[in-house]
Amino acid sequence: MKAKVISTSYLLPLFIGVLLIRLFFNAVLPLMDQTEARYAEIARLMYETGNWVVLQIDYGVPFWAKPPLSTWAGALSLSLFGVTEFAVRLPYFLVCTGIALWMGRYRASKNHPFILPGFILLSIPEFYLHAGVVSTDVFLLMSVAIVMLSFWETMQQNSKKFWGYLFFIGMGMGVLAKGPIVGILTLPPILFWCWRTGNVIRALKKAPWLGGGILFLLVAVPWYILSELQSPGFIDYFIVGEHFNRYFNSEWKGDKYGFPKQQPLGIIWAFFVAFTLPWIVGAIRILFRQKMKITSHPWVLFLVVWMLWPLLFFSVSKSLIHPYILPSIIPFALVISHFWDSLKAQKSYVFIASSIPVLLFCVYSSGLVNSVFKDNTDKYLIQSVPKGKVLSLQHKSYSSRFYTKGDIQKIESLENFKTLEPEGKNYVLIRHKDFQELPHSQQEKLTLLEKNKKKGIYRFE
Repeated sequence: MKAKVISTSYLLPLFIGVLLIRLFFNAVLPLMDQTEARYAEIARLMYETGNWVVLQIDYGVPFWAKPPLSTWAGALSLSLFGVTEFAVRLPYFLVCTGIALWMGRYRASKNHPFILPGFILLSIPEFYLHAGVVSTDVFLLMSVAIVMLSFWETMQQNSKKFWGYLFFIGMGMGVLAKGPIVGILTLPPILFWCWRTGNVIRALKKAPWLGGGILFLLVAVPWYILSELQSPGFIDYFIVGEHFNRYFNSEWKGDKYGFPKQQPLGIIWAFFVAFTLPWIVGAIRILFRQKMKITSHPWVLFLVVWMLWPLLFFSVSKSLIHPYILPSIIPFALVISHFWDSLKAQKSYVFIASSIPVLLFCVYSSGLVNSVFKDNTDKYLIQSVPKGKVLSLQHKSYSSRFYTKGDIQKIESLENFKTLEPEGKNYVLIRHKDFQELPHSQQEKLTLLEKNKKKGIYRFE
């Protein structure tokens, strides 16, 4: 007996509700050090300096670790709406919302609500999280989706030529989003599907190789050339270091911006299970019951191969973090959507999935987790300053740069600070461990305004 399909009138308010909660968090949560504040500050620097070619991690200091697509989006948003957390996060929210709406095209039945695949996708914790996190992963996800779904559309009978060209545009966007990894994540599952379904020759014939190749080059290559010309050494660091050394060597010492990420082999699967709850339970039940249809149904096979390949690829790497599961999230949601009619307890999954954002909203509103945010950003320390020059002793965080709009000066050493004479009212960010190393006479000149677990801000006069 088929499960009763949930109506649009039931699902649409939930979809809108979880989006509104995500917008609320995007507006009120501070930028967290290190990663999110770093990418936000890079976007702010691009907007302020007007240098849209070379990404900068500080004034005049190039950032070679990532291509510019997400930074362009963040900088454009800042130029339109001002320098705020909400503005720099807005492109990620819009991209994720757009993808969720696009998924309605691939619902299994016209009797299903158009919003069903998008709701499933949006209510997966990993995807929902990245609808409000400043990073490069959302734009890679978008590029992978464009490549994979454009290929699928191209392979359909009487498909429009537009889809074939969009495939190459998506590949170019992926190279601008995170580099050649877009090809690694998309071409192997496409080739496997073509081989398994006997569509290799057909795929080769349908691809607009000349026009598509030109479009790919026009989208992907010019920025790389300009970036290397304006910042020599970028391509060697980014292609060799960020792609090969980072993947194969978790102890890579050449990382200029991060740190070695030692993870157990296969941890990607644990990330996938943890960050797809509760839908992973339903997906396992569906695939167990429908396992015979995976190889016999071209669409389901396409989705499963697309979903599994990134997980298999990253299984042999120790240098990874949980956002690496993102390329598998869209096919995961579409598999559940495809077999929706056979899923028991549909409303239970919908209720649990949609209650997670509500629960997070309630926990945040209660104030129980305020210290978590307060201790990992300099926003509240900066806001405690009435007016004056802000200095930072030995360490200048990305969040302090963003929230002062770059108007913060680093004191290089304790010795330099000991000889520093105040000019009117100065304010100094000092880590607690550094404060303890200051002589008592210097400590007496400092009046604490605000502190968190890691540092405090002092008036120095």
